[in-house]
Amino acid sequence: MSGPGTNDERADARLARAALTRVAEPGDELVGRWTRELGPVGLMRLLRGGGDPPSAVGAQRLAGYRARAARADPAADLSAARSLGARLVCPEDHEWPGQLDDLGDARPVGLWVRGKPSLRLWALRSVAVVGARACTEYGAHVAASLGAGLAERGWVVISGAAYGIDGAAHRGALAAGGATVAVLACGVDRAYPPGHTELLRRIAEQGLLVSEPPPGAHPTRRGFVLRNRVIAALARGTVVVEARYRSGSLVTARRAQRLGRLSAGVPGPVTSGLSAGVHELLRGEATVVTDAAEVIELVGGMGELAPSRRGPLVARDLLDPPAARVLEALPARGGADIRQLALEAGTGTDETVARLYELLSLGFVERQGERWRPVTPQGGSSDVPRGGP
Repeated sequence: MSGPGTNDERADARLARAALTRVAEPGDELVGRWTRELGPVGLMRLLRGGGDPPSAVGAQRLAGYRARAARADPAADLSAARSLGARLVCPEDHEWPGQLDDLGDARPVGLWVRGKPSLRLWALRSVAVVGARACTEYGAHVAASLGAGLAERGWVVISGAAYGIDGAAHRGALAAGGATVAVLACGVDRAYPPGHTELLRRIAEQGLLVSEPPPGAHPTRRGFVLRNRVIAALARGTVVVEARYRSGSLVTARRAQRLGRLSAGVPGPVTSGLSAGVHELLRGEATVVTDAAEVIELVGGMGELAPSRRGPLVARDLLDPPAARVLEALPARGGADIRQLALEAGTGTDETVARLYELLSLGFVERQGERWRPVTPQGGSSDVPRGGP
């Protein structure tokens, strides 16, 4: 939700949070605690002005914070983000996914987001699919099938855009005309890994790229580990497809468990080292899944997004005009595919996909294969959806 204060105060807070994405490493709980205690503006004022921090910290570490704070140019970072269609989403914003707050002081100070859809709405119906970079043909096939199957049933696929399982899951969702989110360990303007330049371009156009580091930031080994907590917190559940012992994918799944999320694994050959980590996970509290339908059965039982649940009523007149146009373009019977809807609504294909997933999260529409159709509530009035966030 939008935070209190005047427009100037909110603008100052956004600038301060943009600066803090350069000052602190992802997941820095000390900076997180200071931000909670002092507010982002107060913390940046302290770091640039030489005051005493609210808790003890080593002189060398504090000097590092202050040196980075002095060099930070948040206005330039925000301008660079705008130039490539990106924005900084802050905890005070309506677009902020509230489930990230479960990370406590390790939550991001802000997220750089590239793409048109709402991160908050997309995260409401999301599943993370992660796994080995050097995956087998079996693993790539399973990941792509999961990505496509989840997308066809109206779920958003979240992953890390790495080679192997991540890339296969993203491609599966895109091939099904669905929604996917890539959480990066570098700036949203960086194509990493380089071999996924085209994939990342497609995700930016059809889905969302998300990053804690600011524009221009290069990935680090530690950054890959730390971004896993964001994947775990954003998604309703995490599914691991192939992972060796000590794999970062297992870190994501176990972090999901600690956050009270679903964790699941796809079993593989007992002779495969790439399945050893998954099997170890399955010996604990993770659940065996073999296809998208089984994943959704598990995720759908996780509280307010269970298929049998009904949320508050939401009237059509609360929709943004672009979303309303897409909803109005849907025929009452039979449904329509993406291209038909884009033509009828007078919107681009990517814009239509983004709006349909927002409408899906709000309960106005449902997806069946390649076709979308409006939801008719039990009361009979098409002006009120069945569900909502």
